[in-house]
Amino acid sequence: MLGIKDLAAASGSSGFNPSTLILILIVVVAFYLLMIRPQQRRRQQAQQQANTISPGARVRTTAGMYATVVDVDGDDVVLEVAPGVEVRYMKRAIMDVVSPGDEPAEDVADDVAPAGEETTDFYEDAEGEDGDAEDTDETADTPPARADAAEPEKAAYEQATGTKKD
Repeated sequence: MLGIKDLAAASGSSGFNPSTLILILIVVVAFYLLMIRPQQRRRQQAQQQANTISPGARVRTTAGMYATVVDVDGDDVVLEVAPGVEVRYMKRAIMDVVSPGDEPAEDVADDVAPAGEETTDFYEDAEGEDGDAEDTDETADTPPARADAAEPEKAAYEQATGTKKD
């Protein structure tokens, strides 16, 4: 049988190796420089930006919504997301302050006709050349299915207040 002394002698380790300590120090310093320091810098910049937000500034939230700051109240801000529509957010929900040139152009929906032109109605699309409906099926007289309009309103209320709406 081999004893403990025999196993230690067979392993070939003969004490302290300074190159191991140097290697461990290099890994720790690299981890600090590549991970911890940049994260601290980003956190500090975000906090400075949140402290400098003032009414009238255009901002982008973490959800990607563009809005105008109406009021700053402690850790909360009131944002105007559309004319006459104001919502309350936490300051940390603001990702950055944008300049007018950085904001993307608003997309116009494909189904919205320019001023002065008429739009094609759903019911007109279901009619044939003689004006009669092509299908006699009940589903031809119903408009296309839409998402429930109450869901976005409910989600916006829950996000703004931080509470569930029953």
